[in-house]
Amino acid sequence: MTCRSCNSQSLFPFLDLGSAPPSNAYLSENDLRAPELWFPLRVKVCASCWLVQTDDYAGREALFSDDYAYFSSYSESWLRHAEEYVAKVAQRFHLNDASLVVEVAANDGYLLKYVKERGIPCYGIEPTASTAAVAREQGIDIVEQFFGIALARELADADRQADLLVANNVLAHVPDINDFVSGFAALLKPAGVVTFEFPHLLNLIQEKQFDTVYHEHYSYLSLLAVQGILERHGLAVFDVETLPTHGGSLRVYAQLATTGVHRCEPSVDRLLAREKAAGVDTRAFYDGFQSECEGIKNGLLAFLLESHREGLTVAGYGAAAKANTLLNFAGVRPDLVSFIVDRSPWKQGKFMPGSHIPVVGEGTLETMRPDRIIVFPWNLADEIARQLEYTRSWGAELYRLVPDCRRL
Repeated sequence: MTCRSCNSQSLFPFLDLGSAPPSNAYLSENDLRAPELWFPLRVKVCASCWLVQTDDYAGREALFSDDYAYFSSYSESWLRHAEEYVAKVAQRFHLNDASLVVEVAANDGYLLKYVKERGIPCYGIEPTASTAAVAREQGIDIVEQFFGIALARELADADRQADLLVANNVLAHVPDINDFVSGFAALLKPAGVVTFEFPHLLNLIQEKQFDTVYHEHYSYLSLLAVQGILERHGLAVFDVETLPTHGGSLRVYAQLATTGVHRCEPSVDRLLAREKAAGVDTRAFYDGFQSECEGIKNGLLAFLLESHREGLTVAGYGAAAKANTLLNFAGVRPDLVSFIVDRSPWKQGKFMPGSHIPVVGEGTLETMRPDRIIVFPWNLADEIARQLEYTRSWGAELYRLVPDCRRL
């Protein structure tokens, strides 16, 4: 294996979660009667450019299929985040009806609808048919293709270059990160800006967020690694913000290195210094993470087995990809977690990949009244705990499991 960023062969092991099916490959009842594809889930670190990355076993078409089940609009806090972002960048970069905003991985239109409301021309690029269809229902123009240099050049030749390019939680999802990033340089206007948001590697390790590791995440990103990738493709980072989303994320602002007009903010050097002080560019920083993850897995199993012995019913809330990573790493099945509630109708009536735990609508909570409810999307734990306050009326206890098992 060579590094997907710099092609170095100097990679060392970081995390081994055994094997699992793709985390967003939810199953129908008929699917349960057929064989299920599982792939090794192993992560390595490049000692040359410090990009953390999975071993590749599945192509992007297998992971981001036409019936892709992740829809951004089902999180109220994420919608607020998107709306606030649009307001901020519209003011900072003076976006108006003469501008063009393009979002790569536009999903179901969760962000571009706020751009559209402001009268700013926009379009999205989204390869999954299920989410693209929902975005179009909102009147958003969608290019239904995977993004890379070839598509970027095609759009640029059609005079569809962007004043602002948005890439939220997609940089980690691409197997060919060089082809992907080079597309942004091709699709930007000379004074254009691109923003990337992604979970911060520093938080993943320090907060033991190993359940964010799954096949659809090909890379796990630090500013150090991202800056090197962008520079190699003619993009210069000029600002960075830390965000609370997804357990701690970065928002990186970049421009064309040759024609950009924005001065580099002190935030960039400050964050790079913080990463280096933590040891992101040393092998020692990554040592020991495997055993910490195994400790969380063992804690989950102890919690579930104790609940089972006491005759308590355990359910889950949030059929998120991170739930699938945790459940499959621990080998949990429906005998220990009876069902998982999810607000998305695209997941209801399906089964979790690997564990085959049924996914149901929220009405099942009132019907079944479980004794304990695990909130799997720990990044939304406060939001979900407020939504589930009514379950306390029958004595239900709410828990989150990462970085340790704790009651909400």
